[in-house]
Amino acid sequence: MASSQLFTNIKTLVTNDAAVDNGALGVIEDAAFIVDEGKIAWVGSAGQAPDADQQFDVEGRAVLPGFVESHSHLVFQGDRSVEFAARMEGKKYEAGGIRTTIKKTRSATDQQLKANIQRYMNEYLRQGTTTVEVKSGYGQSAASEVQGVKVAATCTDEVTLLAAHVAPEEYAGRQDEYVQMAIDEMIPLAANYAQWIDVFCEKGAFTEEQSRAILTAGVQHGLVPRVHGNQLTYGSGVQLAVEFDAASVDHVVYLSDADVDALANSSTVATVLPGADFSTRNDYPNARRLLDAGVTVALGADCNPGTSFTTSIPFCIAIAVRDLKMSPNEAVWAATAGGAQALRRDDIGRISPGARANFMALDAPNHLHLAYRPGVPLVSGVWRDGTLTHGSSRLQENNA
Repeated sequence: MASSQLFTNIKTLVTNDAAVDNGALGVIEDAAFIVDEGKIAWVGSAGQAPDADQQFDVEGRAVLPGFVESHSHLVFQGDRSVEFAARMEGKKYEAGGIRTTIKKTRSATDQQLKANIQRYMNEYLRQGTTTVEVKSGYGQSAASEVQGVKVAATCTDEVTLLAAHVAPEEYAGRQDEYVQMAIDEMIPLAANYAQWIDVFCEKGAFTEEQSRAILTAGVQHGLVPRVHGNQLTYGSGVQLAVEFDAASVDHVVYLSDADVDALANSSTVATVLPGADFSTRNDYPNARRLLDAGVTVALGADCNPGTSFTTSIPFCIAIAVRDLKMSPNEAVWAATAGGAQALRRDDIGRISPGARANFMALDAPNHLHLAYRPGVPLVSGVWRDGTLTHGSSRLQENNA
């Protein structure tokens, strides 16, 4: 069997390689690259490409790294379309809506949960996303949360225990007791399957003190912190994330100058999730302010059944360019290399030697079309570890 493949006749190649002196995206025109044993082995101009065992003609398409989704909630059951419709009629979203999913998720079997995760991961894949972080958080009991992360771990390498999403109904008025249960029972067991610990530090969810206790327990069990912060109002989520050297703080809609300064002087990535703000009619985060301050920004879709039921990162790129004041280049970087940094990964989000060969081809001459042609299904082929996992019959024939 052929072990190396030359991908050539690429109109525009986004590498995200800082060594390429063409801006942050490291764009190469009339490009080619070689994949060997699932990794990128060589990148350069098509005219200088070395030989390979097999050649693949991209036919003048643009190629860029696979999107990296660093924030999704795919461990769930149930439908909340009626809630969405009501909200669009003027009813304000409140965090308590999460509880309507908890009941159905708790009653789901492993098979049902896995089928749901795989369904939406396949949706992501068809739209160019090759890495998906998956959170629990719709069980909110020790048994259900452990079940959720255990099932998620069979579908992705990036599993997050969202131990504190919202306290379930049986803990109404006893939120501190819920936090103690999560510390004593949930986290020790779930840490066997998850890599990350997350908390919704927000008015109507968990206080700063409760969130700190959850994150501390997670760290003690080897989990790396992430934080849902500053989504619905100004609060302490960003400062807490920086204090814990969290990989990311996500949503970041309402930020003080001190919050921006703290992020700019930390390694914590600010992840913007405009699909959630679109679906809730919330304010959009000011990504321009973050970028101008030197903050590393990631962009995700936040697929969840209540407030952002989309797996389309191209859709979120279009929103980010129009409403978050990001340039098309910045939005594409945030959805690829930025997402990788939010997962503390250096083997994805780029097309350069040593990276995993996770990439997509667009029916477009360059990546700008992702924002320029919103809503158009431009992704014509997706490869993971050098293997075509989604594409048209013509692409499959060319790759035979």
